Amino acid sequence: MVAIGLSLTVSRMVFGKLAIMPMVTGVFVLVFGGLTLWLQDETFIKLKPTIVNIMFASIMLGGLYFNKLIWKILFSDAFQLTDEGWRKLQLLWGIFFIILAVLNEFVWRNYDTDTWVNFKVFGIMPLTFLFSLALLPIMMRHQISDDSEKQ
Repeated sequence: MVAIGLSLTVSRMVFGKLAIMPMVTGVFVLVFGGLTLWLQDETFIKLKPTIVNIMFASIMLGGLYFNKLIWKILFSDAFQLTDEGWRKLQLLWGIFFIILAVLNEFVWRNYDTDTWVNFKVFGIMPLTFLFSLALLPIMMRHQISDDSEKQ
């Protein structure tokens, strides 16, 4: 929590503003980190990834339902994609967040805490990295070169 606060402060000082994604991440870290410290309950700590992933999935899939390209809003500074590309990424990430939530529930309910921690550290990160790499062809296919081609 201290690190995210420091990171956001330094980012604001260096760039003069805060990008949306680090700000959203910071809010989640501070809220759920605060709840974790306050509740001091191992069950909440294990449920937290499920809650966060379901929230992210709901935002992504709900955005699609209401025709809002949340992924485009969050990442358009970094990537220039067609609206179709943003929709595909948003749908796939929404599904991925649901899968992560289900995996987290399965592991924490069926294995001991040490196994769950190892899964969270050494399982979720590589899965997310591999999933991101798997999406590169979609991003490349829907990449646009200049602002006049945006849909």
